[in-house]
Amino acid sequence: MNTKYDFSKAMNDEARVVYVRAVAVADLPEDVQNQIEGNETLYAVHRADGERLALVKDRSLAFTLARQNDFAPVTVH
Repeated sequence: MNTKYDFSKAMNDEARVVYVRAVAVADLPEDVQNQIEGNETLYAVHRADGERLALVKDRSLAFTLARQNDFAPVTVH
């Protein structure tokens, strides 16, 4: 058990995980709601610390966006 483990790499891997969740348009700020036409639900992509990175029209697009930016998307309920 003398093998060193690179903890910085593990932390970097964790930072590459993003969370995708459904968001009701009615729960968004009014100025955002005014820009949305025809959708009652959008999908948010969040970092582990809760910061919203993106807001898109469907779940598939959220996963595609995450993967194109080298993130590993995970669904949150």
